[in-house]
Amino acid sequence: MNSTTTAVVLIEFQNDFTTPGGCLHEAVRSVMQQTNMLAHTEELVRQARTYGALIVHVPISFTENFRELRPRPYGILKSVVDSNAFRQGSWGADIVDVLRPQRQDIIIEGKRGLDGFVSTNLDFILRQRGITHVALAGFLTNCCVESTMRTAYELGYYVCTLTDCTATVSEEQRLACEKNFPMFSQPLTHTEFLEQLMAPAEPVGVGRGYYG
Repeated sequence: MNSTTTAVVLIEFQNDFTTPGGCLHEAVRSVMQQTNMLAHTEELVRQARTYGALIVHVPISFTENFRELRPRPYGILKSVVDSNAFRQGSWGADIVDVLRPQRQDIIIEGKRGLDGFVSTNLDFILRQRGITHVALAGFLTNCCVESTMRTAYELGYYVCTLTDCTATVSEEQRLACEKNFPMFSQPLTHTEFLEQLMAPAEPVGVGRGYYG
């Protein structure tokens, strides 16, 4: 893993998830505490920046009346509408202060659903920057993180999913990390990832070069 071709992708580290008073915080609070994910992500981002990795923020947001969605949303997006979460310009939609983007970071705009690649230019930006490896962190472990992970895998990136920098609700955290992540990524703790990031880069193979 080479830090100059690696991006840390932070999915929905926004107040509505991360912070007391956020619309959806209570749903994820226990798993956040269990994994200590916010503190781990702070350390991850601080060190990854030092090593030269690209930090990419992928927030989600909607207009006041959620007009981007179907008139009668269902599933997880219905929960977002019912809780009035991630409204553009609101405190809840803001990225949490401890992970406030720095000048050299990239903020991806246009995320309206689960997959960080759909409806955004995430893939374009990663390829323009020569990124071959992505490390995913954020919310929800078994929803937006997993959706983004699957697409990154299909697009040919080498994918790491950071198990102690993600959170969802209750037992679904363990099941996602143990059963689903290994099929589409290399599950790692943030310290394991940083160790790989610091290690000498190995030669990239032939072909697309995304599976090193």
